Amino acid sequence: MNTETKTGLDQKTIDTIKATVPVLEEHGTQITKTFYQRMFENHPELKNIFNQTNQRKGDQSKALAATVYKAAYHIDQLEMILPQIKQIAQKHKSLNIKPEHYPIVGKYLLLAMKEVLGDAANEDVLGAWKKAYGVIASVFIDLEKDMYKELVNTTGGWTDFRNFKLIKKVKESDVITSFYLEPADNNPFPSYQPGQYITVRAEIKGESHAHLRQYSLSAAPDEGYYRISVKREDAFEHLPAGIVSNFLHNNLEVGGILPISAPSGDFVLDQTDERPLVLMSGGVGLTPMISMLETVVKQQPEREVFFIHAAQSSSVHAMRDTVNDITERYSQVSSYFIYDRPTNEDKLMKNYDKEGYIDAEWLISILPTFDASFYFCGPTPFMRAVYQLLSDNQVVDSDINYEFFGPSSSITG
Repeated sequence: MNTETKTGLDQKTIDTIKATVPVLEEHGTQITKTFYQRMFENHPELKNIFNQTNQRKGDQSKALAATVYKAAYHIDQLEMILPQIKQIAQKHKSLNIKPEHYPIVGKYLLLAMKEVLGDAANEDVLGAWKKAYGVIASVFIDLEKDMYKELVNTTGGWTDFRNFKLIKKVKESDVITSFYLEPADNNPFPSYQPGQYITVRAEIKGESHAHLRQYSLSAAPDEGYYRISVKREDAFEHLPAGIVSNFLHNNLEVGGILPISAPSGDFVLDQTDERPLVLMSGGVGLTPMISMLETVVKQQPEREVFFIHAAQSSSVHAMRDTVNDITERYSQVSSYFIYDRPTNEDKLMKNYDKEGYIDAEWLISILPTFDASFYFCGPTPFMRAVYQLLSDNQVVDSDINYEFFGPSSSITG
């Protein structure tokens, strides 16, 4: 007799799903890569939802494979992966994913399983996964329904995309430019939590579809505008130049219109914690850290703050003056800059605190304690190094906060 769990799945279905875990671990990325390929062939209109650069790099396939694997492993206890589900739902909200998208995804995910696994994906396996996908999709749909409802009930809140006008454009470094945005309709717009992001919809001449990209808000909330600080992604090796970042840098001028989604994301500063705050960033990963820094000095003026930023050199170091100004004005803030390729002028001016990369000995020398709250964001190697440093110094997972696109194993593994 088949007993049912609180997920609504019978035990036979659960057992079948769990039996596929080793197969997903081995073939998951190939399945998800095939899934995206087949879905886009039949639904090219969905290309505007997914970052095609991440598709080419394989990041999207790896991230989805990790999610499918975790869902299979915890299919009888989905509450175990609720934090990951909520994080993905935030992304979906920002991209305006709708309930009608889920059947399309389910259809091509099952077809990809069959194509990659062949006879191993028999009727029992595919039938079980069809049931399981229905349960997982329902969890997402319900969560996102509540998120959309909350948006609508927020002062100035909106769903889908809303036109914002560029009111100021500031070059922060050789590769990073800030864009200041306010509603084109001059109506109210909601606040946000430091660390959250928006999705921009770039409608580029000559492109067959709009391109969506997510950028962290780089200013403290309630300043009267939204600010994003965007790195121009130039062509590199086999990867083409970033189509959206170059469009923003080269084509969007003051007075121009940019459709954006409402702020989303759960990588946010905990302002109830009064322990020391350590903000660590690499490259353009400093954008949410700046928002947190500008917020904490106003909202928690007694809280000790350590701001650590790694860049190649001063030429690509954005918002240096902003951080220096805050450090001078607020005695509780200490800031440190690390350059791994300092210029001759950098060396002459001695305008950085460490050459090379962040390491345990240096971090221990500047922090009075590891009983602190840590937030970090940056390129994968930087994130991996920071996570390892914190883990080696017995920082508990609840104090390690980071924003990363892709499977968390890329950072924690």
